[in-house]
Amino acid sequence: MKKSFGPKTLLFPTPAWVIGTYDPAGKPNIMTVAWGGICCSSPPCVAISLRKATATYGYIVERKAFTVNVPSPHQVAQVDHAGMVSGRHEDKVAVLGLTATRSELVDAPYMAEFPMVLECRLLHTLEIGLHTQFVGEILDVKLDEAAIDGAGKPDLGRMGAVIFAPEQRAYFGLGEPLGAAFSIGKTVAPLGRKQPDQE
Repeated sequence: MKKSFGPKTLLFPTPAWVIGTYDPAGKPNIMTVAWGGICCSSPPCVAISLRKATATYGYIVERKAFTVNVPSPHQVAQVDHAGMVSGRHEDKVAVLGLTATRSELVDAPYMAEFPMVLECRLLHTLEIGLHTQFVGEILDVKLDEAAIDGAGKPDLGRMGAVIFAPEQRAYFGLGEPLGAAFSIGKTVAPLGRKQPDQE
């Protein structure tokens, strides 16, 4: 039997990302978001949702750009702090000892210490309700060399990830790999004619 929780923002997992922007004076700012994910493959896009009350909301509207900084588990305290204080009241980049690096592609900074960065140009804005969804076209993905495997591909096992559980108000790290995508499914039933991108 299942228990009903009603309409809630309850879905596992949600990411814990740090969004980089510039304020009107050009000072780097960061903010933690959990409402986000990949939303298109061509062009490659990521979506994040913010409340209008946040400083980052205004900075994205003005600069038409943002970066998504993906942390490793050992950076979880910095991630949490960046989501608890407004950039209007604190220079979070300086307080957290991060290094803001100017993107050569978009009008937004990324943090050098985070192992993975997406540089995004604002493509669409959708007013939903309390939150506004910003769709950013990913112009480049940057990865630390330590997060790349011997075949030259991103290695999530090496990098790790931080995920947020909204109802528990807690962060979790990445678990063990469960199986190879587009392969393990063959063990439970024969494949039909549909390919994964046609479903």
